[in-house]
Amino acid sequence: MKIGINSWSLPNDLSIEETFKLAKEAGFETIELNMAEEVKVESIVSDLGLEDNIHLTLNMREKELSKIKELSIKYELPITSIATTLHWKYPLNDLDPTVREQGKEVAKRMIEACHYLGGDTVLIVPGVVTKEREYEACYNLAKEAFVELAPYAKEKGIIIGVENVWNKFLYSPLEMRQFIDEINHPNVGVYFDAGNVLQFGFPEQWVRILNKRIAKVHIKDFNTNVGNITGFTSLLSGSLDWTSLMTALREIEYEGPLTAELSPYTFAPDQLARDTAIAIKRIIEG
Repeated sequence: MKIGINSWSLPNDLSIEETFKLAKEAGFETIELNMAEEVKVESIVSDLGLEDNIHLTLNMREKELSKIKELSIKYELPITSIATTLHWKYPLNDLDPTVREQGKEVAKRMIEACHYLGGDTVLIVPGVVTKEREYEACYNLAKEAFVELAPYAKEKGIIIGVENVWNKFLYSPLEMRQFIDEINHPNVGVYFDAGNVLQFGFPEQWVRILNKRIAKVHIKDFNTNVGNITGFTSLLSGSLDWTSLMTALREIEYEGPLTAELSPYTFAPDQLARDTAIAIKRIIEG
């Protein structure tokens, strides 16, 4: 397994070249970029202290993307995946069909950019359940969206990774497995976030149940004694049983990156990258 980092985890005031440079110098082997709009989006990710930048935006086309690709080559740091906060703003289960279509368009732009930049996976939040956006409707609308998007992902050689996240949806590994199996397409899998599971279950059990459906893995730690969104913390300082997680990942023969998705430190935010690279190496080595 390689060690990776999501660019949210790096200081938000860096240029994109400085972002690549810091990640490389810290020892990372892959990087995950985030697709944004030109304006800031407030979402649950903002609550975690992760702020969008405009390094990669919806409106970028080949000319702008080529500059990013050149940096990936220059720093020998592959862009393996692309994430976004935009599916909190444009959920695939919104009551307004226009908003749902905007969410699908965001997914298509992510797929196109990921293909051009040499990645293989896009992270998609499948829906957001609220009092108004009911659970069963979310299930059906999200499934319809992925069935529609899957052929385009296949055409571009990209896997859509459905993330388990704090969206009041798909909180059971059995349900997540059922959801993916009902979509029944080789280009739709799971982007498994181990830290997101801790308040509701055990990461190693999710891994064994989801098995080969897992396309990519996010890692962060979580303090279950806190028990709310402020409980997310840096690697090795929370409640995650890393030995059990790594045992399960090796059992299913997962060979992709372990990509850290963490909030930069308040003081010396660049230090998080260095500490995290060391922590992931320790996690992999056992």
